[in-house]
Amino acid sequence: MFEKILIANRGEIALRIQRACRELGIKTVAVHSEADAEAKYVKLADESVCIGPAPSAQSYLNVPAIISAAEVTDAEAIHPGYGFLSENADFAEMAEKSGFIFIGPRPETIRLMGDKVSAKNAMKKAGVPTVPGFDAPLPDNPAEIRKIAKSIGYPVILKAAGGGGGRGMRVVHTEAALLNAVATVRAEAQAAFGNPAVYMEKFLENPRHVEIQVLADEYRNVIHLGDRDCSMQRRHQKIIEEAPALGLPPRLRDKIAERCVEACRRIGYRGAGTLEFLYENGEFYFIEMNTRIQVEHPVTEMITGVDIVKQQILIAAGERLKLRQKDIVFRGHALECRINAEDPFTFAPSPGRITSYHPPGGPGVRVDSHVYQGYFVPPNYDSLIGKVITFGDSREQAIARMRSALSEMVVEGIKTNIPLHQELLMDTAFLQGGVSIHYLEQKLAGAVKKKTA
Repeated sequence: MFEKILIANRGEIALRIQRACRELGIKTVAVHSEADAEAKYVKLADESVCIGPAPSAQSYLNVPAIISAAEVTDAEAIHPGYGFLSENADFAEMAEKSGFIFIGPRPETIRLMGDKVSAKNAMKKAGVPTVPGFDAPLPDNPAEIRKIAKSIGYPVILKAAGGGGGRGMRVVHTEAALLNAVATVRAEAQAAFGNPAVYMEKFLENPRHVEIQVLADEYRNVIHLGDRDCSMQRRHQKIIEEAPALGLPPRLRDKIAERCVEACRRIGYRGAGTLEFLYENGEFYFIEMNTRIQVEHPVTEMITGVDIVKQQILIAAGERLKLRQKDIVFRGHALECRINAEDPFTFAPSPGRITSYHPPGGPGVRVDSHVYQGYFVPPNYDSLIGKVITFGDSREQAIARMRSALSEMVVEGIKTNIPLHQELLMDTAFLQGGVSIHYLEQKLAGAVKKKTA
């Protein structure tokens, strides 16, 4: 087992990883920017190293600085968390060449699954259903592009092959708009990911977003931890997640999970991972794989009792999975609300000092957050300041506990999206379950129309 792990991240996930390390008796090194010098996870770490000024490019994306911090502190492994460098194959490769264990998949696996075209082809070979589309980056010939779109059928969606986080995506409804859209997405892809390759798929009108959590060790032992529904989204950013996904036919649920397990075994996957699908009319369509811990991993932990972050560390240390599929028992229902420092309805960021803070509690309530009274939310990073997770014997109980938890939660000095969550938890369509990924944006657009009418 490792004696010391460097955590190459910030915020609530840095604190979450610290807690797992503490349970395993592992010392931690926190790297931080100048803006995060007073963060809770920095103060709680056994050691801390400032790796640069506030901008991410000069700190949390500064690979040489992170590797140097690992060297001077004698860390044995690096945990990348989510975001930043967590799915950067070059970083994983450099860490391993520098003599450190990267807590995640092998660099070649990250590359395979990081390119959406190669990931889709790998899943196809493993028998995992995919969205109908063109199985290679689009050619330069305009006539060929038009022909491809016509064969798929409008509407189509253009996606950056190396993209993620909702960037580099555009829906096209007509041939007249196609070529301009391709040029725009290529430019966005080049600017955001350094890769102008774009691919095309059929655009599904009202799908849900359902994902499967897997764990795999070095020895091709693979299990799944069930599914999650992450359909409540705005601009492809998840807001509320829950597990299990509501209303999936049991045989179909088992079948898609088993195919995910087999696919991971075939590609030699190692660590925690999530296969993401669109689900519409009783059919699953693979869209991408996240080769890291997910923001929403707590809902799966709540219904399985499995500590996914601890499993990541044990797997990276070379241990065999002690869990077998028969050991995984699903119980109850869990919900997660992402608490962001932003205006709840305009979504404008709201950095600043938290003047008063009180987290909720009670049966079945968990709060993953790095903030405290007096903490200054910097303007330089993602607006996520924490997550409220509730568990119940039923979905109804989990929702009731979430309503209670959010009514107790106090965050003053900045704006948060708690009022939006409270509104959604009373929404008839959400309470019925099974809303599509477009539901929240349509609801918000309708609210704006009413205000301006």
